[in-house]
Amino acid sequence: MDLLALDDELAQWEADLPQAEGEVRLQLLSRLAWHLRQRDPARAAQLIEEARAFAFLAPPAGRRVLAARWDLVQAEAHWLGGQLDAAAAVAEQAMLAFARQHDRLGAADTHALLAWIAVDRGDSAGCDNELALAIADARAAGDAMRIDIFESLAALFGVFRNAAAANERWSKRFTPELSGKHPAVAGWIADYLGTAAFQGAEFGRAISHLMAAFEAARISGQLRRAIILATNIGNAFTRLNAHDAALEWMQRGLELARPTGWPMCIGLCQMQAAETMRHLGQRQAAKGLLRDALQVLAPLSGSRAFVMALEYQGDHAAALASFRELEQRGHALAQSDFHSCARRGQAHALAGLGKLPEAQAAAESALALARELNDPLGQMAALRVLADIHAGNSLAVLQYLREALAITANIEGYIVPGELLDTVAREYAALGNFERAYEISVQANAARDRTHSQEATNRAIAMQVQHQTERAQTEGEHHRQLAAAEAQRAEVLAQTSATLSHLSAVGQEIAAQLDTSAVFRALDRHVHSLLDSTHFSIFLLEPGGDSLTCAFGVEVGLPLPATRIALSDPHFNTARCVRERSEILIEIEDKSDTPNLIPGTLPTLTLLFAPLTIGERVLGVMTVQSMLPRAYGERERLIFRTLCAYGAIALDNAAAQAQLLEKNLELERAYKALEDVSLTDQLTGLRNRRFFLQHVESDVALSLRAYDDPSASAAANDRDLVFYMVDLDHFKDVNDRHGHAAGDSVLVQMKDRLREVFRESDYLVRWGGEEFLVLARATDRSEAHVVAERIRQAVAARDFVLPDGTHLERTCSIGFACYPFLPAQPRLMSWSQVVELADLGLYISKHSGRDAWTAVYATDTAQPAELFPRLVHQLSACVERGEARIVTSLGERTIICP
Repeated sequence: MDLLALDDELAQWEADLPQAEGEVRLQLLSRLAWHLRQRDPARAAQLIEEARAFAFLAPPAGRRVLAARWDLVQAEAHWLGGQLDAAAAVAEQAMLAFARQHDRLGAADTHALLAWIAVDRGDSAGCDNELALAIADARAAGDAMRIDIFESLAALFGVFRNAAAANERWSKRFTPELSGKHPAVAGWIADYLGTAAFQGAEFGRAISHLMAAFEAARISGQLRRAIILATNIGNAFTRLNAHDAALEWMQRGLELARPTGWPMCIGLCQMQAAETMRHLGQRQAAKGLLRDALQVLAPLSGSRAFVMALEYQGDHAAALASFRELEQRGHALAQSDFHSCARRGQAHALAGLGKLPEAQAAAESALALARELNDPLGQMAALRVLADIHAGNSLAVLQYLREALAITANIEGYIVPGELLDTVAREYAALGNFERAYEISVQANAARDRTHSQEATNRAIAMQVQHQTERAQTEGEHHRQLAAAEAQRAEVLAQTSATLSHLSAVGQEIAAQLDTSAVFRALDRHVHSLLDSTHFSIFLLEPGGDSLTCAFGVEVGLPLPATRIALSDPHFNTARCVRERSEILIEIEDKSDTPNLIPGTLPTLTLLFAPLTIGERVLGVMTVQSMLPRAYGERERLIFRTLCAYGAIALDNAAAQAQLLEKNLELERAYKALEDVSLTDQLTGLRNRRFFLQHVESDVALSLRAYDDPSASAAANDRDLVFYMVDLDHFKDVNDRHGHAAGDSVLVQMKDRLREVFRESDYLVRWGGEEFLVLARATDRSEAHVVAERIRQAVAARDFVLPDGTHLERTCSIGFACYPFLPAQPRLMSWSQVVELADLGLYISKHSGRDAWTAVYATDTAQPAELFPRLVHQLSACVERGEARIVTSLGERTIICP
């Protein structure tokens, strides 16, 4: 049994399955289950259960081999689900059965799976051993595909350990010339070539190879590999600071991974997406996504993916212990690319602890290792750490940073980060070289424009929202409980104070608003009616979570100036309120002592700040301020807290409503797309019978209106409709001799030839099977036969080319009829009757020798009464009486009428 199969092969086996019986069905079920093991593991398991019922039909030895193959499918399902111990146990059981039956191919496949299990455990030696056994068994069985794939896999793993040694060993064995290779084999070789290029910082070349590998994995059923490749491509784009393209590939990987539930795939996608978001400045979202990734990858804590997550977690604020753990795990995996990163992280942490000599030594060690590995990005990162260590010494900092910039010049397609150029500009300014500082600053702005595009940022936010939306259901009940609790508290307040008696109604009014601006206006109105408020404003947390923006503000009836406050700013109470998640009351005795006054606002004496919270989430801050001293006692603060609670719920509901509206728009667009699909033939892309029936009446009405118009010329040639019925001759023979895939290919090519003949305004419809209906709109009936001849020549003049390269000659038969059929009485026949007359012409062409066109026209002597049934059942007699004439390309051939 082949290791991998392409989608086209699977489609053929699926088509053969309903008719298969006995042992043939048993083998087909087993083959499909094997090749669906990653495409659709649940269906693979169902097919195996059905196959077990037919197992008695196979000879004993064959039965045992099939059972072992079924076990291997189950073992792979365990492996994909992160159940490594269960996967290894079932695989060992399969290995024993294959060995007893001397099935070297089965043994090779089992060793390969055990190698992957060892990879996910972080067992490098075990992986190498299993892979060597897999290659040996494949060689003993003489299976070229398995030999190529397993050896390219060995080359790939070798690149992670020592790229230079791996390339020296494998570069002659695997070259970029992949023509003639099976797509699955070519994909694995491209994977090795792309990974080698990536490790050598040739990211453009890496992306090209990895994209080819992704497509090969996708069409050969290697879903896990396709997902990992999508994230690797995204990572390569991230290294080039092409964040929009990076996020596009990350999103593609996540869309493939989410339905599977496979921890390796989901965790890896989340991790790489988090790293890209970090580069885009979405740090809070990145941290949350990375935490989720580490949790998902926890069952695979020995894997390279988990260690990479530790690396990404080790950002500037990471502890020394984290980077030491990263270095230890890098040693365990025998993968040197982690060592340099770990030493850089340790250097950064040591510098933060004030241990500068140790930090310098660690950074220089990281730089030396990166140079040894020929890792330009690692060298750049180490040089930047050295620059950070020497902060305050502009000459030393510039020396390191200039060296880093020189390295970037050798990385094709690399965009220098704007923040690196900003640092260089600052150091030039510190040395007094302002002209050079300005030049570098301009370059920094240009770099930021390229790397931090709005589209990339929007995509990052969209991915964050999508991730958060998956948790929304669990928060829904909490929201309802929170709203109920606040309503209950408002009810208690209403009972205890006449002033607060209408708070419940106030809350209902505020919470009922589903527009953010309406929420702001309602809050402003009720704050001013219930509290002394010279100043009222609402600050909302920005999506990145690192700053607040004044979304609404009024002071003595006038709008406040736009204000943005960093969350880390120690001078503003709004920021402090969010950081501490608690209410802040400030009472000032003297106006001259008003602290941290926002520019453009009045010096108030009583300031009350309260966070807007939903459960554990903080949305922002609401503040009310008065010119009166001690304006807000316990009663006023209780009122304000209640308004804040309702306001938070209302603002969150408004945001959810905005999301819902956007989702509804997406659903509407999807519905329109689905409707379009329902009107389109899925094979050819032509319109289908349903589309035709929906639109033909309007075209018929236009034609009749033109005939009814007394001002229109009787000789006008744009009033007619011509219906063409086109049928491929001997099409059944194509399917019988060459298969249904060949037949499908011929139908698609037939569509292309019809489009060459007709206008875009004409309706091309796949009527059924190999039969096509074309409605030529606003057409001169006297020229209809010219178009018919063009159709015939378009089909007969060129061979059809089958998927296997075979050239096939085919012809077609055509019948056509014009509407109105009798111009003097345009309503005499319906359009459907005219289509039947076109079908009558097709019948004559078919039965009179094919490769021809035929039409039936009425003459001026035609008698309208019962004309249609006479033409259908007595055509020859109608022609003899002169009521109708047959126009055809049959020439001297005998015309056979029905």
